[in-house]
Amino acid sequence: MTYQETLDWMFRQLPMYQREGKAAFKKDLTNILALSKMLGNPEKKFKTIHVGGTNGKGSTSHMIASVLQEAGYKVGLYTSPHLKNFTERIRVNGEEIRREKIIDFVVDNKAFLEKQQVSFFEMTVGMAFTEFANQKVDIAIIEVGLGGRLDSTNIITPEVSVITNIGLDHTQFLGETLPEIAFEKAGIIKEKTPVVIGEKQEEVTAVFFAKADKCNTTIVFASEEKDAYKTDLLGSYQQKNIKTAVKAIQQLKGFSVLEENIKNGLLNVVKNTNLKGRWQILQEKPKVICDTAHNKEGLIYTLNQLKKEEYKKLHIVLGVVSDKNLEDILPMFPKKAVYYFCKPDIPRGLSEKILKAQAEKIDLKGNAFGSVNQAFEEVKIKASKEDVVYVGGSTFVVAEIL
Repeated sequence: MTYQETLDWMFRQLPMYQREGKAAFKKDLTNILALSKMLGNPEKKFKTIHVGGTNGKGSTSHMIASVLQEAGYKVGLYTSPHLKNFTERIRVNGEEIRREKIIDFVVDNKAFLEKQQVSFFEMTVGMAFTEFANQKVDIAIIEVGLGGRLDSTNIITPEVSVITNIGLDHTQFLGETLPEIAFEKAGIIKEKTPVVIGEKQEEVTAVFFAKADKCNTTIVFASEEKDAYKTDLLGSYQQKNIKTAVKAIQQLKGFSVLEENIKNGLLNVVKNTNLKGRWQILQEKPKVICDTAHNKEGLIYTLNQLKKEEYKKLHIVLGVVSDKNLEDILPMFPKKAVYYFCKPDIPRGLSEKILKAQAEKIDLKGNAFGSVNQAFEEVKIKASKEDVVYVGGSTFVVAEIL
């Protein structure tokens, strides 16, 4: 199998959530446990930090990894989804997994993967754990894919469990209320394992305390910290993620991390881990900014950041997935902007015509384009040097223009 044939085969397996939506959501951990057993339980061969939450878990995971790399440790990093290349999901000290290893994993285990009907996400988790075990990492930062309690990553016993915050996202799987969603996210809290909560939210603290009590452990809230560190990740919203990452490092036992490692790690996240798509400035004159924020809680911060930009005219390339609650997010966008509505190139992508029609109801005006690239090409023609272009609404929109 070639690399592309391998990826095509993986993508064709039981529906992958990022592409298909609800049909891909698994209700138990049976498959991943069976896969892990067949692989020799690789997740038991290295230490981990588990990072969940609604927003900021990707940035927080990258920050923690960067700090630990600065402290001299060999660090695995598992995140999802990827922006450009599948290999982004699995990294060791910032280096993406080699394509040959992906081919070898699938070829070696194909019979089992087919017989067990292992999903795309489950096999990716098994692949990551195998790579980290083979590379003999000192520790791996594992980002939750969806939810927590029933997520395929939730077979690890971490050194620290981190939950960034709780917002109304993926409600069709996780529950309609914040406490219901918090219950699913709290599923990564383990027996006698320190817990770091990024933001103290009154509506859900009782849920976390109840789970922590049951697991004989304690909770610390990062939002109560006063320390102010800087990071190379642009966007003022990263301040919350900084506090969460630092508090997670401070709760980690058995690792020597100096103050200078924390400072340098936070200032070199992009260099150390190759993170993309977080308030990433693609060019100046016109200034083009892309950001993967895609739900109400995340967009609050990015759109507030956008208000601080100076420009003659604002252009917004906007695309979303079909399970997004437009009534929640569209009113947050500025009316004084020219919109380029588009559809991300995945089955879950919402029709650009539907998006345009819904946006026009609240006076967001612009044209519809059949693809992200068409919209982006148009904005490059229309935007002058004094303008600002914002690209977002979905991780998949950002992925297509990077």
